Amino acid sequence: MVKILVIDDERSIRNTLKDILDFEGYGVEVTENGLLGLELIKNTDFDLVLCDIKMPQMDGLEVLEKILEIKPETTVVMISGHGNIDTAVEAIKKGAFDFIVKPLDLNRLLITIRNAGNKSQLVKETISLKQKVKKQFEIIGQSPLIKSVVEMTDRVAPTDAKVLITGPNGTGKELVARRLHEKSLRALAPFIEVNCAAIPSELIESELFGHEKGAFTSAIKQRKGKFEQADGGTLFLDEIGDMSYSAQSKVLRALQEHVITRVGSDTPIKVNVRIIAATNKDLSLEIKNGNFREDLFHRLSVILINVPSLESRKEDIPLLTNYFIELICKEYGQPPITIDDKAIAELQNYNWSGNIRELRNVIERLIILCTKKITSEDVIRYVSPGK
Repeated sequence: MVKILVIDDERSIRNTLKDILDFEGYGVEVTENGLLGLELIKNTDFDLVLCDIKMPQMDGLEVLEKILEIKPETTVVMISGHGNIDTAVEAIKKGAFDFIVKPLDLNRLLITIRNAGNKSQLVKETISLKQKVKKQFEIIGQSPLIKSVVEMTDRVAPTDAKVLITGPNGTGKELVARRLHEKSLRALAPFIEVNCAAIPSELIESELFGHEKGAFTSAIKQRKGKFEQADGGTLFLDEIGDMSYSAQSKVLRALQEHVITRVGSDTPIKVNVRIIAATNKDLSLEIKNGNFREDLFHRLSVILINVPSLESRKEDIPLLTNYFIELICKEYGQPPITIDDKAIAELQNYNWSGNIRELRNVIERLIILCTKKITSEDVIRYVSPGK
């Protein structure tokens, strides 16, 4: 049920609105001034607030500002019997969803409430989704090695320094990249990821820099590349050690000049992008073998962060196991399954060549195949079923 708070000093208006909105199936509370309204808002999550402008003790526009300070996601509709364009514009500028003039038109009021309710629901869903995504990319662990990674990440994040993240597959290099972005000044701008290993060498330049219509056979329309899509934000070049040598040259130019050129065009395009790169390869060896540009390596590695393997931080397995159990059970819509200490010990004895990614997959397998509690026998039976 949509919950609505009405703040108005006129008893007749409050009672009329309550009767109408109750009849329409909304949950309604009313109060006669802004101070009491703010107290209610602090303790209750309202989907919508209908607030008068001319009130004693505290003006409605001041109440609006206070509401959005306390709970910025609240949808507020201003109502007034002294409405004019300047007041309406000021209310909207301060964050009001809409402005309705008294005497209230019932149809207009109900349409506005419906639209405001839809907006409020979208805001809640967005917040929930962001929290879910944030939790999904959380860095879990208390070992000295992972604490060092988190500390370095948080120290570097607010800067625009280029970062090269190294470590074996499945260790969580993407988590570090996302944390760098989320804690940076670019957090509200795009985070664009490119898996350099998954794109054929003949298409990597088009993927990164875009192309013009007719630049090659399948270029049927103009397309923005990842650099342009990430403008103002962060571009994460995953598995950069697999990028073609020719594309490396163009990436180097983009980093040096903050300019890119689409395939099939001579027009330079300015871009403002923070670069974070990651690789599971030894780039010094790749440089020695002529597969990677040394000058690009030095451009990318202003800050180096090495993500440790799970083998080197086995003390984090209990925390990681419980984290994945909670996360996966939520995804499946079931209560968390329990796991006994002997099962945890078995997991710590296992050789995790696939690192965190393998551990997550194993926990998911155990949740599916075990009913009430994961035991050491379950771990022995299901962790390596093919061996």
